[in-house]
Amino acid sequence: MRILGIDPGIRCTGYGLISVDSREPTLVDYGTIRPPTAGPIGRRLSVIYDDLAQLIDTGAPDELAIEDSFYGVNVKSALILGQARGVAILCAAHHRLPVGEYAPRKVKLATTGNGAAAKEQVQMMVQRILNMDHPPTPMDASDALAVAICHHQQLRLVGSGAASGNPRG
Repeated sequence: MRILGIDPGIRCTGYGLISVDSREPTLVDYGTIRPPTAGPIGRRLSVIYDDLAQLIDTGAPDELAIEDSFYGVNVKSALILGQARGVAILCAAHHRLPVGEYAPRKVKLATTGNGAAAKEQVQMMVQRILNMDHPPTPMDASDALAVAICHHQQLRLVGSGAASGNPRG
């Protein structure tokens, strides 16, 4: 099984593709999508959609996992982030991929054992879990790999009957 993790953002969308052949995930690919910073929002969202569609076509994931919105103080930022999330979820739907949505706290808990972990802690644990020679950078890509790892762990729990609910949102 291949899982594509997404850390959505209008300036930078991180992605991380892992493969799970046995019980342990292995790294396939990771990186970022960076739409142009100028121009209409529709163009930026279109770049995110097109690049994700290409990643899905070439990486052949079986499922997509995405980080849920972080509800902070800035409502405008949350709305714009929601647009990037929506584009990613739409792209997954067009490719008939199941989607799991995870709160940032749950992703941190799944990768580090601490729901309040710093981004650097998540990055180091992703490196360790995926047996990487160096920490994955930038942080957006590291976070996307953490989302994919979280989804893998959730699927293992559901498959073992230890969890209830649907991780696929």
